[in-house]
Amino acid sequence: MGFTVEALEMQAKQCRKNVLRMTNLAGGGHVGGSLSEMEILTALYFSVMDIDPADPQKPDRDRFLLSKGHSSPGLYAVLAARGYFDTSLLDTFDETGSPLQSHPDMHKCPGVDFSAGSLGQGLSIGIGMAIGGAARGFKFKTFVLIGDGESQEGQVWEALMYAGAKKVKNLIAVFDYNRVQLSSAMAENVDIDPLAGKLWAFNFHVIEAPGNEMKEILSALQDARTISETGPIAVIAHTTKGAGVSFMEGKFEWHGKAPDNEQLAQALIELDGGRL
Repeated sequence: MGFTVEALEMQAKQCRKNVLRMTNLAGGGHVGGSLSEMEILTALYFSVMDIDPADPQKPDRDRFLLSKGHSSPGLYAVLAARGYFDTSLLDTFDETGSPLQSHPDMHKCPGVDFSAGSLGQGLSIGIGMAIGGAARGFKFKTFVLIGDGESQEGQVWEALMYAGAKKVKNLIAVFDYNRVQLSSAMAENVDIDPLAGKLWAFNFHVIEAPGNEMKEILSALQDARTISETGPIAVIAHTTKGAGVSFMEGKFEWHGKAPDNEQLAQALIELDGGRL
């Protein structure tokens, strides 16, 4: 699609507002990671991926897997903005019977290709999609968004080892590298640095970019899409937990809680260009 960087930035800002509103209304949700992933998701769904919201099951569509499935508010905000469902549905986030559950459900929510749950599984399933697509003669791309804390999971590294050894094509692993996990900074827990060096050693072509700068992450994802025809690609997106809201940025306390009414009002003012 022919969106300018400025238009994509505005779209990401609006989706951030919707994340804050829906989690505030629900009284819960994972805000920090939903905000850190926003430029990545906006770039993918509005510019990089070959998709059609009017035909969400198109056989040759690009696939997206949110392996860090708890950051579903960010995905839902972008799916609604892209036209997979009406934005009014965001108000039902995490309600009983809503298609917008706390973890995405591919059988309930239009545009979702992977039902997330336990961490660490997305890349393995993405590999299967990429190999299966190739076996059927499709050349679609499979994008998997992985959390950095999630990357402490052994299954992630088994999948990386397999994809690299088998030179799986059209597979792009994107790391939302905000360096903050559930209850601490990664450096205080089980650090996975140097991530780039490890990924190169697993036979991935690695691209690094500032993940909350639209121009840079858009270029990185576009390059990854092209290069993936030769083998697996890893995009390390250097992001900020809670990006866009000053009192949330870099704070593990905002990993899994929603803003109250006062915090919501302050955050919306900031996103509209002002500060309290």
